[in-house]
Amino acid sequence: MTTDGGVTAMTGRMTAITRAPALAAAVWSAVYLVLGAAWALGVPGFPWGTGDPDPDGALSLLAGLDPGPDAWWVAAFAALALAVSLTLAATPRPGGRPDGLAGGWGGRVAVGFAWVLAAALVLAIPDSRLMMGVAYTPLLVFSGFFDGPFGQVGLADAWPWPVLNQLLCLLGGLLLARAAVIHRRRARAACAACGRDEEDSGWTSREAAARWGRRAVAVAVATPLVYCLTRWAWVLGIPLGVSREFLEEGARDTPGIWLAGAYLATFGALGGLLTLGLVQRWGEVFPRWIPGLRGRRVPPPLAVVPASFVAIIITVAGLTYLRWTFAGRFSMAEWGAWLPECFWPVWGAALGAAALAYHLRRRPACRRCGRGSAALVTTDVGAG
Repeated sequence: MTTDGGVTAMTGRMTAITRAPALAAAVWSAVYLVLGAAWALGVPGFPWGTGDPDPDGALSLLAGLDPGPDAWWVAAFAALALAVSLTLAATPRPGGRPDGLAGGWGGRVAVGFAWVLAAALVLAIPDSRLMMGVAYTPLLVFSGFFDGPFGQVGLADAWPWPVLNQLLCLLGGLLLARAAVIHRRRARAACAACGRDEEDSGWTSREAAARWGRRAVAVAVATPLVYCLTRWAWVLGIPLGVSREFLEEGARDTPGIWLAGAYLATFGALGGLLTLGLVQRWGEVFPRWIPGLRGRRVPPPLAVVPASFVAIIITVAGLTYLRWTFAGRFSMAEWGAWLPECFWPVWGAALGAAALAYHLRRRPACRRCGRGSAALVTTDVGAG
């Protein structure tokens, strides 16, 4: 039998866990509030505008910021995020009647602002360099062993402070989004850990997730193939989607650029292969050829977390190309250099949906609320 003291302790632990994302978002906001004020007062390190090595200001939406007056706007943004985070950290009563400002209209307003701020931090502030940094990091770790252009580029070139700042902004946005989700769960008397307020039904059921998850995986695997084909063709000297002059000029001005493009295409193709694991048995149980892990179940976060992160940075990179397209920076005569990238938001959305389907299909019964079934639905792309 559980004593009253044990129940109280467990409730206290659950409350602390559910408040953690909002409190972490508050810490993040406080740090950027201090940084914004410091940059405005002349402390170096402002990661936008003149402090960003963005060629021609073409990548970042914030390329025109001035560290003097505009740093105060950064501080104001962080102050708003801090107020929102602290409001979300309050624990609402079940049924949407929390105490104080966190409840009723105050909680709903805070949740709305949290989603707006999260969207800005996740989708607007980062640009395609974030994806490039992630993709090229495995290669650049060993760049010192290469001769030629690859030997002259290191991790510091892929991850300058302005790009690292984008990663930190992405983290802040995800913390705010998580805090908003948990706050709304508590307000509607759902489990703060799993979000269930009744047994899974509709599109969130395991059977439904297995169906629409297969479609999402198919889109996520197929979408990057055109990009991959163009880059593989270019490294072989085939001007697919571009002119012969385009290839020759690129090779002359930036030696090794088409080899780098082929590497990125191969990286994307391997990512597509791993995406199939979201609907294949080897994505649920480690294959026999993996020593020490063979036959063991794959922990769902091992697939969901990287797939979700990659979905975000792919979407962000695609949005960068869409902005350039709408700005008239490209020519249809060279469609291979930009059109495949414009479909990356579709790729990212499909990959994110596939990761969500995998999570819904594999999540066990909740250890906190007891809702959900222990039975798992195993699927594969060939299933009906």
